[in-house]
Amino acid sequence: MQPSPTIQVLSRYSQNFHPVVAFTPGKDRLLQMDFTEGNKLLTAAIFEDDRRFTDYIQGQLQDTGSRYGIGGYGEHRTIYSRSAHYNSGDEPRRLHLGTDIWGPVGTPVYAFMGGMVHSTAFNDAYGDYGATLILTHQLDAIRFHTLYGHISLPDIEKFSAGQYVIRGQEMAHFGPPEENGHWPPHLHFQIIIEMGIKDGDYPGVCKYSEREKYLENCPDPDLILRMNQYIS
Repeated sequence: MQPSPTIQVLSRYSQNFHPVVAFTPGKDRLLQMDFTEGNKLLTAAIFEDDRRFTDYIQGQLQDTGSRYGIGGYGEHRTIYSRSAHYNSGDEPRRLHLGTDIWGPVGTPVYAFMGGMVHSTAFNDAYGDYGATLILTHQLDAIRFHTLYGHISLPDIEKFSAGQYVIRGQEMAHFGPPEENGHWPPHLHFQIIIEMGIKDGDYPGVCKYSEREKYLENCPDPDLILRMNQYIS
């Protein structure tokens, strides 16, 4: 199957993108994180407790000498049972649609290219994004969006719809649990082709039965991040 126009254009320009987080290949280590039921070390007693979950993430990074933990695109995750936000309706949502980068509170987040603020929101339900920024971009007449979830609340207070960001701009930071939906500090980074009528929000987790539709609209974020090649 031919890649979508968005995937093609992102692949074409990938070498020109600014890093979304500071990372030095060959020096900094990346740890692949696993939040599926196959990870027997991550028990419900840990991920249902904010402090213990944060300690688990930080311990994993410290024990392996890793600057960041990373992963999650297309991953079927056990951890969403911690929040009613993902458990309503006839089928729980468990399939993750973005890439998570786990690290310290306050870690800077940079614009990978120029863009315009589509919308912001404080999605404050337990387990949701918390502070959220969505940008709109255009490359070779192809329009798409990027979502930055679990950032710091002051970050979104400085932006308004229609405002522009420039490539390399330090525009956000990993937020603390009380501002990021009560998660360990991290960035949820997601590509979205069509936003529809969504404003300040877009599903970052979908029902498994709807995976094809959502994964088609939300391509692999590593097209922009270009970090998976460095996972050790």
